[in-house]
Amino acid sequence: MWKTLLNDIDVVFDQDPAARSRVEVVFTYSGVHAIWNHRLAHWFWKMKLYFFARAISQISRFFTGIEIHPGAKIGQRLFIDHGMGVVIGETCEIGDNVTIYQGVTLGGTGKEKGKRHPTIEDNVLIASGAKVLGSFTIGENSRIGANSVVLKPVPANSTVVGIPGKIVMQDGVKVKGSLDHHTLPDPISDKFRELEKEIEKLREERSN
Repeated sequence: MWKTLLNDIDVVFDQDPAARSRVEVVFTYSGVHAIWNHRLAHWFWKMKLYFFARAISQISRFFTGIEIHPGAKIGQRLFIDHGMGVVIGETCEIGDNVTIYQGVTLGGTGKEKGKRHPTIEDNVLIASGAKVLGSFTIGENSRIGANSVVLKPVPANSTVVGIPGKIVMQDGVKVKGSLDHHTLPDPISDKFRELEKEIEKLREERSN
């Protein structure tokens, strides 16, 4: 248990250059607080004390802005950075050394029973605002771009961007596009450009 708690603290220093001391991390990092509360809630969940598990989860959500269902399984060294708005569903499974930024949702797509949330393997990074929805696996060492919506499995060592999420790099080889959080695909702008081209074409036909 103590090793797990120390890992939760130490990963902050590996991922966040703003972290200055363990005291600061223990008392001021909401991501760490949410993870520790979840570990306690998950213990109650495994003991089938569901009310206590959900109560701890909701109290943690109130104070941290991070909602982790007590049924979710979380590995070692999860780092939640600026975690406001993060949601992790009941049947979600998260491996080791995973990084999650604010506004990320690891959710389901319906009311089906059983496994309905994603499995996140080791060393995955999920950037701000990304949504991973459904019961499938995000392979190890993969990266999910900011505001992407991922609805199908992602193989290991891949980079995914866009709505819906598309693989743009795999095993170090560029497939299409590049991961750049401020230049992600914009389908609305693309549609406007298509309409402008169509209007210009109609004007030319009319003038002729």
